Amino acid sequence: MLSRTASALYWLGRYVERADFIARLVEATVRLDVLSPRPAGEAAWASALAVTETDAAFAKTGQQISKTNVARFLTLDSSHPGSIVRSLDMARNNARAVRTALTRESWTAINGAWLIFDRRASAGSAMATLNLVEAVKAETRGFEGAIHRMLRNQTTWFIRLGQAIERADNTARLLDVKYHILLPEGERVGGVVDRDQWTTILQTVSAVTAYRWLYSEGLRPANVIDLLIARSELPRSLAASVEEAVDILNLLAKRTGLHGEADRMARARHTRIARTRSGQVIAGGLHQYLQGFIGENDRLHEAVGRQFKFS
Repeated sequence: MLSRTASALYWLGRYVERADFIARLVEATVRLDVLSPRPAGEAAWASALAVTETDAAFAKTGQQISKTNVARFLTLDSSHPGSIVRSLDMARNNARAVRTALTRESWTAINGAWLIFDRRASAGSAMATLNLVEAVKAETRGFEGAIHRMLRNQTTWFIRLGQAIERADNTARLLDVKYHILLPEGERVGGVVDRDQWTTILQTVSAVTAYRWLYSEGLRPANVIDLLIARSELPRSLAASVEEAVDILNLLAKRTGLHGEADRMARARHTRIARTRSGQVIAGGLHQYLQGFIGENDRLHEAVGRQFKFS
């Protein structure tokens, strides 16, 4: 496989995963702000900007932080890389570059997601925004299903590698922002707003039911942290994403013969996270741990590019 083809497939996986995550984040924020008994207001939307690292870009617009402005910024504004429409546009461009390597179903899902935003100028009301992001999620789920029904070869593996690395980054950023800046000033830790926000985190990663299955106690922040870091049963946890990256790199090594820096980094990270205990992470500093993980994930991304000679 040509290196530029491998690069396009890898980035296709990353951009589709990013679009899906932003859609989930916007949905959860709408529910926290508009549908919660205790609306979180500006703090919830500020946290959504922080998670996607678009707070500086939004500040440059001069707009006030509100549901209408931030929802539009994160869904329809193509001027920055942290919006759904920009992610889908980049995913579609990469998919077009490797169109013959994709099945009709996978291409249709990407194109369908992109067409949702055609000539759309506003995210609309809270319910309209929920309908918009639900439509995006439906198409990205369709893409995910199509990928799993494709031949198990380099095409599939490069897409899934991109998804795994993007998913790890998204979950780490989500958890880091919540733990440090999401609780409004004056609100009690463990109070109604705090519980609502931890529930929102679980909703964002589709883990509400998983949490109830795995933990007999009520909602506890320490358990949410444990679930999102160390429980590989949860597909969007750090442990699951790290494990998937190792598995896919092993498959690529067997097929391509390219085995190097990225494999070593991924295996070392997998060994460390398998020994990780959430209580130790919290005691040692969750923010420091997550920032270290995000940095390591970026370095793995760069190593993948070098190993497979992405242009």
